[in-house]
Formats: sequence, C-alpha cells, structure tokens
Amino acid sequence: MAGTYARKTDVLVIGGGPGGYMAGIRAGQLGKKVIVIEKRDLGGECLNRGCIPSKALIHAALLYDSLRTEGADMGVRATDVTFDLAAAMKWKGEVVAKERQGVALLLKSAGAATLAGEARFTGPHSADFAAPDGGHERVDFDAAIIATGAVPFVLPGFETDGQQVVNAWELLDMPSLPKSMAILGGGVSGCELGEFLAYLGVEVTIVELMPQLLPGLEPDLAREITGTLERRGVRVLTGARATGLRRETSSVHLSVDVAGATQEISSERLFVTVGKRPASRELGLEEAGIAVDAKSGFIPVNDRLQTNVPHIYAVGDVARPPMLAHKSYREGIVAAESIGGLPTRFDFRAMPSVVFTTPELATVGLTFADAQAKGHVVREARFPYAALGRAHANHATQGWVKIVGDDATGALLGVHAAGERAGEFIAEAGHALEMGATVRDIAQTIHPHPTFSEALGEAALLWLGEPMHVARRRADAGAR
Repeated sequence: MAGTYARKTDVLVIGGGPGGYMAGIRAGQLGKKVIVIEKRDLGGECLNRGCIPSKALIHAALLYDSLRTEGADMGVRATDVTFDLAAAMKWKGEVVAKERQGVALLLKSAGAATLAGEARFTGPHSADFAAPDGGHERVDFDAAIIATGAVPFVLPGFETDGQQVVNAWELLDMPSLPKSMAILGGGVSGCELGEFLAYLGVEVTIVELMPQLLPGLEPDLAREITGTLERRGVRVLTGARATGLRRETSSVHLSVDVAGATQEISSERLFVTVGKRPASRELGLEEAGIAVDAKSGFIPVNDRLQTNVPHIYAVGDVARPPMLAHKSYREGIVAAESIGGLPTRFDFRAMPSVVFTTPELATVGLTFADAQAKGHVVREARFPYAALGRAHANHATQGWVKIVGDDATGALLGVHAAGERAGEFIAEAGHALEMGATVRDIAQTIHPHPTFSEALGEAALLWLGEPMHVARRRADAGAR
C-alpha cells in the first residue's frame, strides 16, 4: 500500500493480543466500527510465542515421558519411544496457526477490520499506521484502546543472540535440543520450560535471584515444584545472583554469586527469562497526552480502563500487573463496554493463576501470610491427592489442595493447589471468593465423583474438622 491514505473509525485498537482482540470483538458486537492493528500476529504473545505453543510442547513432552516411565505400570508398553523435536515443532505450529485463524474469523464475524503493521499516535484523536511495505495511513478515531502487551526484559550483559543465549520466544522455536541449558530466572517460564527440557533429557540448571522459585507464589507451591524439578535431575540455585557471562564457540559460562561465593555454570546454551516490561515505548503516547509511569513503563488506568485521556484506554500487560492473559481478556471487554456506554468496570476480589508444571500449581486469593497481614484470624488445612480416588486411577497422587480461611468468621480467604488438573478447578474457588463464600459453602457444594475437583471439597471438610477421606485428628475435630 505505497503512498499515504486516511480513514476514520469509531474505535482504534492497537495490538491484537488477548486484550486487544477481545476488545475488538466486543466493540464490534456493540455496533462500533473497529480497526485492530497488530504488528506481528493476531493473538499476540500468548497465542503465538507463549501460552499456547509452550503448552503444546509441554503436552508432547509429558506424553513422551509418560510412555517411557509409567505406561508399563498400567499395561501400556511401548518400545523405542523417541521424541522428534522437528515433528513436535511442526505440530505446535499447526496448533498456533489454527488458533490464529480462529481469532481472525472471530474479529471478522464481529465486523472488526484488521490491519497488519504498526501504529503510533499523532494526536489525541489520530494515529499513523505504518504498513510492512512502507506505506502510511492516517487513522482518525473517536476512541482508542492500547493493547500492546509486553516484551522480554533485556538484562545488560546477558543480551540474547537467538543462538547460544535465547529468550522464551526463541526457545519455543529452537531447531535442536542442547545437551545442557542454564536458565537465568526461576519464574513461570523458567520452571515450565526448564521441566520441559528436563523431560527430554537436557541437563538443566535454574538460577533464581530470590529465595524461592516462582517468587511471590504461595511458598508451599514453590517448594513442591522445587522438589519435583530436583527429583528430575534439575539443579536449582535460589538466592543466586548472576554476575557475568562468558561466551565461547560452543558453550556459555555463567558466573553466579551464591551466599557470597562465586561459582561458574557451564552449559551449551543459556535461556534468559528475567521478566517482561510493558511495550509502551514508541507509541507516540506523548503526542496524545497519555501519561506513563516513568519507572515501570505501565500506563495508569482507572477501573474502566481509561487513561488520563478519557477516550483512550489501555488494557493487558501494558496497563498493569499481573501479566496474565485471562486478566487481559476481561480488561479488553471492559474497555470496549466502557466505550459502548455500558455500566461496566474492572473489579475483582481474586485473580487465579496457574503454572503448568508437573504437578500443576494453581492459586487464587490470599496466602496464610497475606491473610495474617490483613488482620484475619487465619487457619489452613491441606488435603492430599494421595487420599483421592481419581488421583490413584490416573497414576497422579502427587499433590494437595490447601484451604485458607478466617477462623473467626469461617470466610474463605484463599485456595492453593498442586496436582494434576489443579488449573481446571481453581476457577471454582475464584468464583466462591468473588461471591463471598464461606469454607462451609465449599464443603457443601457437591463435587462429582470421581474427579480431581473433589479435593477442593475434601480440603474444606478438613478445614472444618469434618474430614471424610482422611483420618480425623482429635486436634482438628471441632466442627464450625
């Protein structure tokens, strides 16, 4: 589209990731003329370079590991089981492509137009659209939604090169498996992809600056995955500060300070995953008068997702933490409904989160320490998967569900789970928290048998001192 053109729209959405495409769909449903501009691929990082491709590869690795290690126990015997990385990558690509096509179809069905390229504000009601072929187009809008997401944080001295030193995007497209991989950062990506590599026989070392893996997560969950990784042969270093990196032709050497002592970790490749920053630069925000937090790069918004310029909104990772796709989904809908004049706002009591390791880690609401800090009289109870029929049937007895409740009122405060399918029932706990449920409400909810969700109801019964499938201890026998 060589040349310069102009067009007008009701709503301009910059970014076609989870928050952006949901905003585009909802605004279209509300009768608005919508343009969604995406510089790479519809679906954003989550669909193309994060959530979906990583889960596809993790699923393939789990299947491979299961056939090798536990199939025989259940009468499933396979010989010469191999993992074909090229075939797995091809399958992963097909999954992503199908999902991306689905997003495009949904936007089209809602009447939203999509443009491939980049957008930059030129004023409070205008933006410049730059197409890949060098053409430019002025887009005038009544309202705009910024949904540009986040990009990997670049740690000085540990810059990625796409070969020896990689970020998550590059790791998910790697053409071959290294013999060894050091991982700088023990957050979600570090743990999920570190375990994925370990399943495939890669020698893995995870280096985390904070005292535990998955900083900020409920400590028992962090201990659970640490133990699992170590049993799989992963070396875990916490409280470890990376101080330098030396690159050689066929190896990298990471210098790490642990408790005042320096050690060197040598590996074939290094995966750097030390967090993300909001993609708020180079958007021309100053031209539109949009305020940005100078330190964090986030764009401040209110509960209707409005920036300081009321007709311009920001959603998802660019707006505020937590950087979660499901949070972005909801924010995109709220922003579109705000533009449509509906009485809506982004308000939640509990935001669920899942880490897709083995076991899955799922959490929603307050931890014991958080609840104490807020002045609650806290008590917690933990029901083991080892007492769950479905867990035995699935050969998946590692894990537990923990209930955190207020001992004075019986109010449910938080739920934390480690175990197979934990991510599938954590939303029930989130719903209960949103509705102001008590622990007894959870206990009296009939959970279908045999399912993993029964562990949630059993944990509630245990908290109440009325356990059914674990032995009742006298100290816990007082019913509430």
